[in-house]
Amino acid sequence: MTLDAEIRIARTTFELDIAFTVEPGEVVALLGPNGAGKTTALRGLAGLTPLSEGRIVLDDHVWDAPPDRFVPAERREVGVVFQDYLLFAHMSAQENVAFGLRARGQHRAVARSQAAQWLERVGLGDHLHAKPRALSGGQAQRVALARALATDPQLLLLDEPLAALDASTRLQVRAELAHHLADYPGHTVLVTHDPFDAMVLADRLIIVEHGAIVQEGPPTEVARMPRTDYVANLVGLNLYRGTAQETSVDLGDGAVFTVAEPAHGAVHLAFAPTAVSLYPERPSGSPRNTWQVTVTGLEQHAHTTRVRLSGAPAVLAEVTPATVADLRLHSGAQLWASVKATEIHTYPA
Repeated sequence: MTLDAEIRIARTTFELDIAFTVEPGEVVALLGPNGAGKTTALRGLAGLTPLSEGRIVLDDHVWDAPPDRFVPAERREVGVVFQDYLLFAHMSAQENVAFGLRARGQHRAVARSQAAQWLERVGLGDHLHAKPRALSGGQAQRVALARALATDPQLLLLDEPLAALDASTRLQVRAELAHHLADYPGHTVLVTHDPFDAMVLADRLIIVEHGAIVQEGPPTEVARMPRTDYVANLVGLNLYRGTAQETSVDLGDGAVFTVAEPAHGAVHLAFAPTAVSLYPERPSGSPRNTWQVTVTGLEQHAHTTRVRLSGAPAVLAEVTPATVADLRLHSGAQLWASVKATEIHTYPA
C-alpha cells in the first residue's frame, strides 16, 4: 500500500513539481523555506487543491489524475493536523474528536466512546468536556492529533504541527507525537521548516526549494552531506563546491583546501563551524587550510557565539565566550582562520 505522489500544481508566478513515495508506517518530512511549496503539496494530497498534472495513488486507488479523475477531500481517507489546530470552539474536546467519526457515519454513542478512548491515549482522558479555549496549546494540539487519528486514515498529514507551541511545550509534544507516529501503521507526511522537528520525527527527509526537490534521504545522510546552501544552514555546516585532485580541492577565487581523503572531480566540501580555529595573527608553522578573514557579524547561541567571517572563502565559526573576550571579537576585526584537513568531509557533487 504505497502512496505514489507526482504533484504538479501551476500558479501564475509559481510551479510545484515534485514526486515521491511513502511506505506504510513511514514518516516522510517535506522540509524547506517559506514559499518552497510544502503546504501546496499538502493541500494537493488532502484534496484541497486539485493537481494541474501528475497523479496521487494510494493502494491502487487513484485520488487525483487530471483531467479525468479527482476524489474530493471528504472522500479521501486522510487525517490532517493543522498548525493552528482548527478545533471547533463551540465543541468539547470529546465532540471535536467524535466529529470526524460522525461525519463518516458512526452512531453518536459509538463515536463519543471512541473519541474518549483516543483522548485517553493522548493523555487527555480527564479533559473530555473541556472547550478549546480552556486547553493549553499542547493540549489543543493533542486533541487535533486524536481527531485526525480517530478515523483510522490511510494518510496522515501534519502541517507545521509544533510551530504554534512554546519551547517547553514543544519538547513534550514532540516526544509524544514521535510515540504516536511510531504506532501509526499508515502513511505520514510531515510539512515543516524546522530541521529539528524533521530530524526527530521523520524516517526520510525531502528537501523542497523553489517548487522542486533538491535533496532526499534519511536524516543522518542529509545532515552529513548537505547539497544546497539552505540545507547546510539548516544542519549548521559550512558548505563549498570545488574540484578535487587527490587531497587538494580548488574552490575557485584562489581558495584551495587540503583534505585527508583523496578525491577526484566535482565535490562538495563540508565542515562544522566548531572545526574553525581563529587567531589574531597567522599561526606559526603555516598550517594548511589557513586564510585571512574579517568579522562581519556575531550571534549568541546558547553557550557559544557564532562568528560570520568574510574571506576566500567566507566561513562560519563557533567559539566560546572566552574566545570572544580573548580575541576581542567585533565587526571589522581582521583574523586568521584555520581548519584541519581531518575535520573536512568531501563527497561527490
